[in-house]
Amino acid sequence: MSIQNPTHSVGPAGSRTSTIAELNEAAAGEVWKPCMNHQTFDGENTAESITEGGPQLGDYSGGGSAVCCGTFGELLQGQLPVGSVPGDPHFLVTMPVALFSRAHFMPMAGTQSVTVYPSYKVKAKRLAENLVIALGVSGGILLLHSELPEGKGLASSSADLVAAARSIACCFKRRIRTSLIEKLMGEIEPSDGVMYPGVVAYQQRACSLLSFLGQMPPLAIVGIDEGGTVETVDYDQRRGEISASRRAEYHQLLDRARIAIPKGDTATIGRIATASALLHQERAPKEHLNSMLKASEATDALGVIVAHSGTMVGILLDRMAADFPRKLRSVLAHVSPYDNSPKIYLTMTGCR
Repeated sequence: MSIQNPTHSVGPAGSRTSTIAELNEAAAGEVWKPCMNHQTFDGENTAESITEGGPQLGDYSGGGSAVCCGTFGELLQGQLPVGSVPGDPHFLVTMPVALFSRAHFMPMAGTQSVTVYPSYKVKAKRLAENLVIALGVSGGILLLHSELPEGKGLASSSADLVAAARSIACCFKRRIRTSLIEKLMGEIEPSDGVMYPGVVAYQQRACSLLSFLGQMPPLAIVGIDEGGTVETVDYDQRRGEISASRRAEYHQLLDRARIAIPKGDTATIGRIATASALLHQERAPKEHLNSMLKASEATDALGVIVAHSGTMVGILLDRMAADFPRKLRSVLAHVSPYDNSPKIYLTMTGCR
């Protein structure tokens, strides 16, 4: 695979102050603001929250609601060269889509335990109980409803956890630091980076931001499910290390993403996703990847994208292209032999 030499650093662009300013601007955008009202990016101390006002516990009887979007797999996922970034070299680049986990928290005075419905959402229960302790507030009842199927690589678990944290913050009229959410999530499992608005490069094992990359242009993903489920923690423990040459390729792909995403360069975004899917085929092969590649080429689509630790494979299309309706019909016809009910996913953008 031939990739041009990178011209940008793999690390965060600019200072920490400029990164926080970019995140705050993104969080205030039309699409992201409903998610981000009770979350802040400033501050270093993960054990503290920032209060917005003075209501006491009795004022919170109505509870609080919040949402978090999922992802369609990852635009890019792999490992970077040793020493190129602080800490763990495993990373991903998010592909946020307009499917959501929704949480509603109702406080109950006199307890720090949290009862979660559905009851099998034990990761959300653990995070919620740790968060109410960290904030010094009461426990209660946490209701979760998700549009994201589980075990497919669509960030369903991460979205549940982030939505739960935001709903507790909303209930108690707090703004919680993203670093606190990451700290609590890191104690449970690797994270998909969905606590950030827009597209980010993220260290999923360390639950740490590498770089804010901007907003994904308006894309559609025609996705098929190869069946079965993948459990995040089990998968992460099973996957091994990769060669130095492959790490260099991932490094170059990430640098290309840092340029392409702010420009809205959909052709390059498609090539990056396809390259990552092919690289990952060596480690966790997708049965229908070659067929989906052929379908993408036959329909002049942007490329393919996969859930690297999931069961989904998709074909990327530019929703703003003049021939989008025709291409969409063509892609659907091409993929129907592999899944008789393919689904269409829309990226989280201002044109959603």
